[in-house]
Amino acid sequence: MAILTSSRTVQIGNHTIEFGPRGMRRNPEGVESMPYERFTLTPVTPFIGAEITDIDLRDPSAEQIEDLRRALLEWKVVFFRDQPISSLNHRDFAAHWGELEVHPLLPQGDVPAVVRFERGEDSPGTENIWHVDVTWTKTPPLGSVLRAIDVPPAGGDTLWADMGNAFDCLPDEIKDLIDGKDAIHDFVPSFGRGMSPEKLEQMKEQYPPVLHPMVRKHPETGRKTLFVNSLFTTHIPDMDPAEGNDLLNLLFAQVKVPDFQCRFKWAPNSIAFWDNRATQHYAASDYFPHRRVMERVAILGDVPF
Repeated sequence: MAILTSSRTVQIGNHTIEFGPRGMRRNPEGVESMPYERFTLTPVTPFIGAEITDIDLRDPSAEQIEDLRRALLEWKVVFFRDQPISSLNHRDFAAHWGELEVHPLLPQGDVPAVVRFERGEDSPGTENIWHVDVTWTKTPPLGSVLRAIDVPPAGGDTLWADMGNAFDCLPDEIKDLIDGKDAIHDFVPSFGRGMSPEKLEQMKEQYPPVLHPMVRKHPETGRKTLFVNSLFTTHIPDMDPAEGNDLLNLLFAQVKVPDFQCRFKWAPNSIAFWDNRATQHYAASDYFPHRRVMERVAILGDVPF
């Protein structure tokens, strides 16, 4: 039975659930939004996600790239439509942001560093879990550029969640508890499934479990972000296992709050570019058995701190 305890909380059993305005912000404290004059930017939500038009990603100017850098930091994920780019164009656009990742476990497309996701009746989508890309390495990607090639007649949307606001809106006692703690990230529970024993041992030797801070400081904006995810974060080594598991489940639930999220409906030649240091994402697998083909290029990142 739910009992209303104040204008913004409800008591359900032993849990107090807060609702109403959450005091979110788009930028770090003290940073003001500035207009974008080299393309048109339309917000998807007030805090995360913006659609950008009046730009050709095959040949963006240096000034547009400069403004895109600012837009990515402000909006965390930016979207483009009607961009008929090739895989080479895709790779070259991503390369404006740094050295590109060659993923060790995913199939490459026709161009090195381009990962191809072909989903359909014989290969259903399995990306429908909230995650941050490749956190099982010491230097997870800075960000990713994802391009739609073939999309289902309906469904197959992707969602992103803002980890700055997810952290800010945690109770103070939880923020104090996790800030400064590390958690283990490991590929084995996900990518390790289905590997032969020989392949698994080879990959475990190359990519052993890594420690990352549970609260990451964004290297460019300085903003604190929640940095655990339900796909790759396995446990908190310096906590009682049961208590650590409960804490992780609480944090995983925080990611799922819709207030922190935006959603993008794909069409052929649509592109999403997200900051992997500030977001988590989830690809809805509601389109089976229809076909969905995407290509992704990831930009190498740095050691989280």
